[in-house]
Amino acid sequence: MAHSHAIRNSGIALFISIAVILCMGIAAAPAKAEQEQGPCAGDLQKFCKGVEPGGGRIAACFKEHEKDLSPACKRQIAELVHEFQEACEDDVMKLCSGIKPGGGRIFRCLKQHEGELSPECKEKMEAHPKH
Repeated sequence: MAHSHAIRNSGIALFISIAVILCMGIAAAPAKAEQEQGPCAGDLQKFCKGVEPGGGRIAACFKEHEKDLSPACKRQIAELVHEFQEACEDDVMKLCSGIKPGGGRIFRCLKQHEGELSPECKEKMEAHPKH
């Protein structure tokens, strides 16, 4: 149960980052339709417009504004977290059980053990290589 809570907390931060990465088209083309940008594009523009991507800065911005995010963005993040949990929970328990969640530590642990990951977790990690 504690591991599930740990992966849920680290997964949220991880997938806030991933949701932002999926929506980064807004920075390049602000005139595109919301549908083409993804569900978090408007939130990125509204709350984190001047935040430079990288180093977890956008994830931190989204975390800071977590209560203010649009329902569509929250749903997208929840879906990504759920997918990650299903794919990687056993790997986290097996390979990273001693790692304190937060700050991308669990994600980095999984990256360090990339060769030992289950196929499902490895696929999720490869689909979202940045944190």
